[in-house]
Amino acid sequence: MWDPGKYLDYADLRGRPFHDLVARIGHPSPRRVVDLGCGPGNLTKTLALRWPGAVLEASDNSPEMVAAAREAGIDAQHVDVLDWSPRADTDVVVTNAVLQWVPEHRDLLRKWVSALPSGAWLAMQVPGNLNAPSHVLMRRLAAREEWAERLRGANLRDADAVDDPIDYANLFAELGCRVDAWETTYAQRLTGPDAVLEWITGTALRPVKAALDDAGWTRFRAQLAPMLDEVYPPRPDGTTWFPFRRVFAVATVA
Repeated sequence: MWDPGKYLDYADLRGRPFHDLVARIGHPSPRRVVDLGCGPGNLTKTLALRWPGAVLEASDNSPEMVAAAREAGIDAQHVDVLDWSPRADTDVVVTNAVLQWVPEHRDLLRKWVSALPSGAWLAMQVPGNLNAPSHVLMRRLAAREEWAERLRGANLRDADAVDDPIDYANLFAELGCRVDAWETTYAQRLTGPDAVLEWITGTALRPVKAALDDAGWTRFRAQLAPMLDEVYPPRPDGTTWFPFRRVFAVATVA
């Protein structure tokens, strides 16, 4: 279960990669713009502003996110990306911080490219920090005897869940696309106590929370918090630096 409110606690910081991704899309007047994994819809609105003449198609596999997007005025639909196929007039597809949850996403990208019209743009962004201390410590704690059985099957994602920019560049190039691929590490200054824990609670820790009861979730967080503070020490002013690596690829279909 996704918590739109928790996700939006850091709306500005979480939105930076989206804006950097979309800025590289060069289509002047697309007929249909698709946001796969629209979340609460706050970023989807910017697509409507950029391309006001386009049909805007938005979807997410979380009922909670779809409800939040609809409350924000986006006509979002409940759709899993595994079941999505582009319509004939789809000229721009954006998938932001979604495909890391989908082991089959490389095959999906190939499928989408083959179905998109010539000149269409496909823009994707995924986290590149799955091997960062924040995620390694989470997985290490989850593997302890106290938690291993309860968290068996939880999608905690290791570093192999996503590729490096050159790998995505090769994937799209082999399909005949023109491609722009890169990575960025944002030095994010988080505020408040347990800052990194609160940050990953909205995303990476979601499968843990879903698998545990309230008491277990509280205990897991209590054990993880000091582990994170040791690696990401709070500054004297109460802020914490958190490196946030993201991987981007923007492909134009031949």
